[in-house]
Amino acid sequence: MIDVAKILTELREEKEQLEQAILTLERLAAGRSPRRGRPPSWMSSEASPKRRGRPPGSKNKPVSADASAKGVAVA
Repeated sequence: MIDVAKILTELREEKEQLEQAILTLERLAAGRSPRRGRPPSWMSSEASPKRRGRPPGSKNKPVSADASAKGVAVA
């Protein structure tokens, strides 16, 4: 036989959990104004590894042969 009282208590508990989740999401949505500073790590959408050192392609470029023969400095 189905225990209706038990089902009702479980549904009420689930309803309370859903209401708390809705309130939390509403608070997050309300606080979406631009903030200063870096967002916390848990809010970042991408979990990329930290990069150290120079960015790729920023190293000294090789000097062409004709510029070095003329004594011209290439920046």
